Amino acid sequence: MSELPVLTAADVAAQPVLDVGSFSQDDAVDLGVIALEVVRERGADLAVRVELGGETVFLARTGTTDAGNERWLAGKARVVHRFGEPSLLVRRRHEEAGTPFEDRDDVDHDQLKAHGGSVPLRVRGELVGTLTTSGEPDVVDHAVSAEAVRRYLERRAG
Repeated sequence: MSELPVLTAADVAAQPVLDVGSFSQDDAVDLGVIALEVVRERGADLAVRVELGGETVFLARTGTTDAGNERWLAGKARVVHRFGEPSLLVRRRHEEAGTPFEDRDDVDHDQLKAHGGSVPLRVRGELVGTLTTSGEPDVVDHAVSAEAVRRYLERRAG
C-alpha cells in the first residue's frame, strides 16, 4: 500500500453516493464483487460486507481478515444507520468540531465504530443498507468503499 489518503469531512461529503431507484439483493452482490475488485487491485487486506434490509447479502474476507473483522463491519454499519452518513464522515465531523466521537458518552462504543469503511446505500433517499470494509487503516477502508460505489454507479448508468 502506498501513502495513506488524507480525507476531510468536506472531501468525504463530496464523494458520490449510492441513491438509486431500486436496489435488489442481486445489486448488492454486484456491488460486493466490485468492492472485491478494488480490494485486489489495491493489494488491500479487507473484509467486505454488503447488507440490505438488515441482512448480510454479501460477505467476503481477503488476506488475513477473519471473524474478528465482522465486529468492526457491524459497528461501522451501525454508525451509518444511526447517523445516515458514511462512518468516516461521522468521525471527521466530530474531529473537526473538536469533539472526537470516541469521547461521546451517549453512545455504546462497543456497538458503534465511527471509523472509515461504511457507506450508506439508498433507494430514493431512504437508507436501505450499507457497504462496509474493514482490515486496513480506516481511510483505506473508506477509499475502497467509495471507489466501489463510484464504479457501481458508473456501470449501472453505462
